[in-house]
Amino acid sequence: MHERSSVGELAEQLRRELDRYSPGGKLPSSRALVERFRVSPVTVSRALAQLVAEGLVVTRPGAGAFRARPRTAPAPAGDTSWQEVALSADGAADLVPRSVDASGVTVSLAAPPPGVIEFNGGYLHPSLQPERAMSAALARAGRRPGTWGRPPMEGLPELREWFARSIGGAVTAAEVLVSAGGQTALTTALRALAPPGAPVLVESPTYPGMLAIARSAGLRPVPVPVDADGVKPELLADAFRATGARVFVCQPLFQNPTGAVLAPARRGEVLRIAREAGAFVVEDDFVRRLAHEDAGPLPRPLAADDPDGVVVHVGSLTKATSPSFRVSALAARGPVLERLRAIQVVDTFFVPRPLQEAALELVGSPAWPRHLRAIAAELKTRRDTVTSALALHLPELSLPHVPSGGYHLWLRLPDGTGGTSQAFGSGGESAFTAAALRAGVALTPGRPYFSAEPPAPYVRLSFAAVAGAEEIAEGVRRLRVACDDVLAQSVRHGVRDL
Repeated sequence: MHERSSVGELAEQLRRELDRYSPGGKLPSSRALVERFRVSPVTVSRALAQLVAEGLVVTRPGAGAFRARPRTAPAPAGDTSWQEVALSADGAADLVPRSVDASGVTVSLAAPPPGVIEFNGGYLHPSLQPERAMSAALARAGRRPGTWGRPPMEGLPELREWFARSIGGAVTAAEVLVSAGGQTALTTALRALAPPGAPVLVESPTYPGMLAIARSAGLRPVPVPVDADGVKPELLADAFRATGARVFVCQPLFQNPTGAVLAPARRGEVLRIAREAGAFVVEDDFVRRLAHEDAGPLPRPLAADDPDGVVVHVGSLTKATSPSFRVSALAARGPVLERLRAIQVVDTFFVPRPLQEAALELVGSPAWPRHLRAIAAELKTRRDTVTSALALHLPELSLPHVPSGGYHLWLRLPDGTGGTSQAFGSGGESAFTAAALRAGVALTPGRPYFSAEPPAPYVRLSFAAVAGAEEIAEGVRRLRVACDDVLAQSVRHGVRDL
């Protein structure tokens, strides 16, 4: 049985048996629980810790675990209604509302209900994470002298040097800041580069978390369309001229959600256009380490070909490791680096040194290249499995581009032009994602990926967070059921042209 499910089941069993003990009464020893339930000591320890966190059990070192005494009556609830007025008044003078809509982010962070296939996940399934290598790296890091001391605010020099080499070109360690994950680095970059109320150019569609960052900072996201070769330079130039923007945020490699790679002919054009506009390009290089086995040589980061400091580069280890391994890099050249550093120091002080030391241990170990090769092969297999299954069982869904990196597919739903596609007209995206969830599949709707009105209904399907090929096949089978459910509802609502 999976360790996490064992912990939950044991905790539930102990919870049911607590009434056998009087308040303050001692529970069986850990050894007795191990023998009775035939689980590991780690499982017993975690189950008891869960009950301690719930206030049902207390532990005393050397004495054991005891049923907690009844809690005192909770204090009466206060009246927080005044906050509605205060929070509304706070943003009344803002040019752009700074309220935070996290829905586009939480859809890929929240764990789905039991039994639901996670086609909406944004991280590697636990079976793909280098858990053993990370644990060993953390253990070795813990034995390093000074691991629990205060690190340099910019990050450990050796880790900054490793990130600089990964970016390439003339980037040096002195131009790199270690940050606490890509989301934090993007937040720092946008705060540094644009004042509240300013426009910021974004790819369309683009990562909802970045749109949320921009809006919470009071910025106005302005969409620039993306095709299979990345952002369109002529439209980018038009957008700079029309808005006066000084920032463009892009993902040149395996873009989220389309999977597009910025074409070689467009790379120099994007940098030239931004330079002539006196603007920065924020390069979110989020999945460089999730290239598929058949990807071939990857283009260098834009920052590697930027001598003039146009690019502010964000790179992260998180996507290739674990959602909890939040170590990333911010790289920039020129006076903007000091502004980035100042904002990061004010916001977070520094990234915890044990995590930085563990990152160094991990990327310097023989297990790291082995892990990257393994996930490159596995992600290609999963991509091919899901694309074949979709073509066979769901030909209604269009896949404009099959990426050679990343962890997701961007599927276009029929747009309501007649035939069976009529069922997917207005509201079809919401109807399909809701039907999918009823069928036991969590999908990501496409609407949050657009900063303006979307041109068509889309959904994003991730193949990294599922257990493997069998679960992919079952997930697509359930999506077929969901599609049929949407079609049947359309018939019931009077759509006859089927």
